[in-house]
Amino acid sequence: MTAVPVAQQITAEAFLALPVSHSGWPAELIDGEVVVNDPAAFHGHIQTNLLLALESWARARPGRGSAVFPRDVAIDDHNVFKPDLLWYSDGRLPDPLSPPPYAVPDLAVEVRSASTWRYDVGTKKAGYERRGLPELWLVDT
Repeated sequence: MTAVPVAQQITAEAFLALPVSHSGWPAELIDGEVVVNDPAAFHGHIQTNLLLALESWARARPGRGSAVFPRDVAIDDHNVFKPDLLWYSDGRLPDPLSPPPYAVPDLAVEVRSASTWRYDVGTKKAGYERRGLPELWLVDT
């Protein structure tokens, strides 16, 4: 995990304007600090398998929604999380061409990464709860 040093906390609006938030890097804003996760290959393997399983389930019957890879989800003025996997119920999937942030999903999945697990089970879990996330999976590998 790399925390980008900042002289002061930045806002969600400022974070979303940064190139790093759109670069494909797993960058998040946590308590006003830009945090870039550097997950191991095994993390990506678990993430991909979960996406395939969830999307396979969703496509098996109409009306089961869609699973998607990480997208910026604004929690509040100093937190923009990028869950490892998101699932939206039928009719709630944001337009993939619209700019972030995206709506809070119906399910967020965080796969354990040594560098950011403390955020997943602490700050991020609390933030998701504040925003009314219906379900959070914390996958401990």
